[in-house]
Amino acid sequence: MPAENPYDAALWITALAILALIALSAFFSGSETALTAASRGKLRGQADRGSKGAETALKLTEDNERLIGALLLGNNVANILSAALATALLTRLFGQSGVALATLVMTVLVLIFAEVLPKTYAITNPEKAASATAPLVRLVILTLSPVVSAVRAFVRLILALFGVKTDPDSKIHALREEIAGAIALGHSEGAVEKEDRDRLLAALDLSDRTVEEIMRHRSQIEMINVDADPDEIITQCLASPYTRIPAYKGEPENVVGVVHAKDLLREVDRLVRGAEGSLAALKQLDVMKIAMKPYFVPETTPLDEQMRQFLHRRGHFALVVDEYGSLRGLITLEDILEEIVGQINDEFDTDIDHPLRPTDSGDYLVEGAMSIRDLNRAMDWSLPDDEANTVAGLVIHEAQMIPNEGQVFSFHGFRFEVLARRENRITKLKIRPL
Repeated sequence: MPAENPYDAALWITALAILALIALSAFFSGSETALTAASRGKLRGQADRGSKGAETALKLTEDNERLIGALLLGNNVANILSAALATALLTRLFGQSGVALATLVMTVLVLIFAEVLPKTYAITNPEKAASATAPLVRLVILTLSPVVSAVRAFVRLILALFGVKTDPDSKIHALREEIAGAIALGHSEGAVEKEDRDRLLAALDLSDRTVEEIMRHRSQIEMINVDADPDEIITQCLASPYTRIPAYKGEPENVVGVVHAKDLLREVDRLVRGAEGSLAALKQLDVMKIAMKPYFVPETTPLDEQMRQFLHRRGHFALVVDEYGSLRGLITLEDILEEIVGQINDEFDTDIDHPLRPTDSGDYLVEGAMSIRDLNRAMDWSLPDDEANTVAGLVIHEAQMIPNEGQVFSFHGFRFEVLARRENRITKLKIRPL
């Protein structure tokens, strides 16, 4: 009886099967890394330019749980089956020592060719690799869908027993945080300038901020009394740096209109230079005749919604009221834009001096009405603005009182000294980081 040939066709078929399974494992490993590391923004751009692979990759990454489940299932089946075949093959060739040899050989092969190599390539070219592998991965997911669904249900049941709930929409909800984190990371690495970072983050924050946070308080609003003498009204409008001025009747809370400087000028021109015009005719000036109907908005309106309303109404000016209808302040389109691009000053602004000025001693002189957000943005500080909108409001909140001039407080890592107070308002402070 002839001796059995250990190198028969079965051996070579088994060896080829092992190599095929390692290649299949490499495909699963690389696809998993590529599809999870690829930027959805870049994939969307490629899909818009006609890439079918990128479009498929976008659809697959909408359900990461199903995607990862299918790829891990395929990867583990390939690795376990290849290890089993290698053990059988080497045991046949080398006897009992083949088990240890198979463990060593398969560890090296799987680690290098099925894990490190494909994942390194996928990390280096995530969008390209994701687009290339997405169509095949889609077929794998469809094939393994029943098993993956059963595994997913079992996993969720186990997690639920420990009080962990999975949220399929968490990735959508975290998109803004992901963008904000990428911008902050880019700035820390020097790829994004501070001014660009501030503008981009401010634009993202518009939906989280309300009109109340940036409005001009009613104590700072310049207003016209419609019952005043016409000469006084004209003089006030000419001296004002503002184009639109609210008009009230009786008491400042009773706003009856908004006077636009250009409308006032047209009315004055008509009274003085008209067919029967004269300087004496200015006494007949009726402010209510030219005043626009006031536009009121709630103080809780988000800034992005208010900006859309301004653009829709083709207006730049709104009066802010609280839940009881009482006047709280006013807001303009410029105020919202300043939240994104920073302070905007023109040739008619009277308060040109910046509300923040450094001193030679390392302190900073700050106007009490300066918003905490502006101060943080200017100095790269992180003072909290949850309980107060202005620096003065923060000091009053932390002190639990209205401080007197000369009082000093330390909180949030800063030293605050009250330099000036007018009635119940803190008008100027000196701040120094501790």
